[in-house]
Amino acid sequence: MPLISVIIPAFNAAPTLETTLRSVMNQNFVDIEILVIDDGSDDETVAIAQRLAKEDSRIYVFSYPNGGVSASRNRGICHAQGEYLSFIDADDLWTSNKLAAQYEALQIHKKAAVAYSWTDNIDAEGNLVQEGIRTQAAGYILPELLQINLLQNGSNPLIRRFAFETVGGFDESLLNADDWDMWLRLAQHYEFVLVAEPQVLYRRSETSKSAKVLRMEQHARRVIDKAFAQAPKQLQSLKVKSLANLYKYLAYKALQGVPSALDRQRVLSALRFLFTSYYYQPVLLKKWKPLVKMTLRSLVCLSFPPNHAEKIIAHFIPSHMPF
Repeated sequence: MPLISVIIPAFNAAPTLETTLRSVMNQNFVDIEILVIDDGSDDETVAIAQRLAKEDSRIYVFSYPNGGVSASRNRGICHAQGEYLSFIDADDLWTSNKLAAQYEALQIHKKAAVAYSWTDNIDAEGNLVQEGIRTQAAGYILPELLQINLLQNGSNPLIRRFAFETVGGFDESLLNADDWDMWLRLAQHYEFVLVAEPQVLYRRSETSKSAKVLRMEQHARRVIDKAFAQAPKQLQSLKVKSLANLYKYLAYKALQGVPSALDRQRVLSALRFLFTSYYYQPVLLKKWKPLVKMTLRSLVCLSFPPNHAEKIIAHFIPSHMPF
């Protein structure tokens, strides 16, 4: 049996799936199986996966009706044979040493059930656009993880299989933040170990629509409320910072790119997110300059026609505001 099972949820992933698969196929750690879980795709996703399966016997393809990414991950867990599990979305990439480094970290730190790495953000062409969070959190990381999703995405950790028997599968009712929910549940029971290298390349979309950001708000709030309902009493004071961080992130997502005249609702949502973050953490007005820049960006988009707004933003307000 393979030591590590890699699970790839894939829905209409034809444009990126082969690149993602090859980043897994080219791992230095070779004792793996690669499970592509087709989630009801109607493009060439299955054909691409099956073609690569002929090239690499470690690849297995399973097709299901559409159920969402959490359902696909859970389906993959059911098929997995490995002692360790890792997940990668069908548009993300790994560096070639990702699995090897995380596996080694777990062998050194026997108490840890989860190994994770740093993430960098890439664009549609695979170019680096922004460094991710350079955390140093390890061991009992629940306090840090309650405040922000340090792992940043679902393509990051390597997890001992028995940990899922303790916490259960991914919550299929969550359409966003389902990965954060899982990491929080794991952190309640197990230690984490960090591989302090950027080994996960997360493909960032610049086309988030207001409806998706609003859905993200709804489901992330559910995750936060559930996590703090189960968190120890001494950590309850962290909830306001968790909410402030969430609304900073939502504002950032809403303002990616220069909204057009058709995106007025998106800009209004961004302003609401910004003022909500101020409400939960007023000190941000004085100490977090990018948040102020986002507020100005929103006001410019609301006050000027799209072409003029784009010029003003390009000259006076940087488009890449680190978060």
